[in-house]
Amino acid sequence: METATLKYPEVKNYVSGKFIPNGKKSMEVISPLTGKVISTVPLSSAQDLDEAVKAAKAAFPAWSAMPIKERVQIFYRYKTLMEKHLTELSNLVSVENGKTFDEAKAEVEKSIELTEFACSMPQLISGEILEVSRGVECRVEHKPLGVVASIAPFNFPHMVPHWTVPNALVLGNCMILKPSEQVPISSNRIAEMLKEAGLPDGVFNVVNGDREIVEAICDHPGIEAVSFVGSTKVAKIVYIRATSNLKRALALGGAKNHLIVLPDAHPDMTASNVTASMSGCAGQRCMAASAMVAVANVDPIIAKICEEAKKVIPGTNLGSVITKEAKERIERYITEAEKAGAKVLVDGRNWKVEGHEGGFYVGATVIDHVTPDMAIAKEEVFGPVLAIIRAKNLDEAIAIENSSNYGNAASVFTQSGSVARQVMDRASAGMIGVNIGVPVPREPFSFGGWNESKFGVCDITGKSSIEFWTQLKKTSVKWNAEAKTNWMS
Repeated sequence: METATLKYPEVKNYVSGKFIPNGKKSMEVISPLTGKVISTVPLSSAQDLDEAVKAAKAAFPAWSAMPIKERVQIFYRYKTLMEKHLTELSNLVSVENGKTFDEAKAEVEKSIELTEFACSMPQLISGEILEVSRGVECRVEHKPLGVVASIAPFNFPHMVPHWTVPNALVLGNCMILKPSEQVPISSNRIAEMLKEAGLPDGVFNVVNGDREIVEAICDHPGIEAVSFVGSTKVAKIVYIRATSNLKRALALGGAKNHLIVLPDAHPDMTASNVTASMSGCAGQRCMAASAMVAVANVDPIIAKICEEAKKVIPGTNLGSVITKEAKERIERYITEAEKAGAKVLVDGRNWKVEGHEGGFYVGATVIDHVTPDMAIAKEEVFGPVLAIIRAKNLDEAIAIENSSNYGNAASVFTQSGSVARQVMDRASAGMIGVNIGVPVPREPFSFGGWNESKFGVCDITGKSSIEFWTQLKKTSVKWNAEAKTNWMS
């Protein structure tokens, strides 16, 4: 790999309001846009994690005692800082992750929306009080858990931390963030901006590393809850390991999202939505359309999808995939499907971007006549590839969708309300779209899939996340001894 001329400072752990120099192991951070080294990241030890947990524990009493309406003022200021530095943050996401600038900007704007939702928490957790018997009141309040941890993936280095950080902290917890070692630079900037916004030292800490730190988080007795976003294989391991250590855990895994297209679907809208869904963020998102189920004769719509896919150009309006190994794996899926009898209509293999020949690019790819038994039809490819599976009718299409082990999202493209209703009712997925290629709920509605796309209860965002990051305290009170008593008092 070449060393980039524009090199970011080395990434450091952030503990108790300070960046900690790394004198131990580290690895290179490579920009997938160019294949060049842009920074280094420490590979921390369990001892490093322990120092962060101690800092968080020390900060917890004062932070959790602060009224929530005061805690959210810090996040109002933080939101303003993100808006002020939107271009800088977007450029950083693009360089370290490989997204286009516009995609990176949309990611940071989603972080702003997530923070805005966290600022509404005082209205959402106002608690309950009821006179349950004469002179006796019962009160229910949401209380923080203590020190919690969030393990984030490479594909959204800014947004996914904001799925957890604002809500967990506003609710009174202190947090350890473990970013992906492939994209750690944004997390350092998040730490800097939270401090600038007035967050007390120790409330938010960043510990970098690889598998060793993930295992240490799952094992550490001082951490009460763990959230994870990544592949299903690792999500299962994290969930089992964390819960076996008596922690709360919420682990989001992979997906194989199906778009069911009917002959009556609006051709132009369907083509643009399907193409954007499969190629956006280079297909590296768990809500990407990776399988299209074509019901009966939708050949004219498929032709339009191919036209749209040819307009998606790597290095122009399509970013890179994360590593050279990812590029090779994605292209291997395409080749194996072709050898098994599928027909490649638009071929994104072997792309080179002028001036960025060392970058990791795969062009938008459309493959028709994929059969449900092919690997590309069943497994998460995580690239800008659309596999088209043919179905004779809606029942067969829904059966294909339901046969997947995953369950993040499913969409249907049709102009029939009754058809849409059938998919809404019968598809085995936690998020459903009607004429929408990426059916991600907006705040305050929560994000979360079913089946092997999620392990644990609650969702990671929205109102559902309150239950994950807090515990209920129930208090019964009686002051007036003169009140008539009965069995309830």
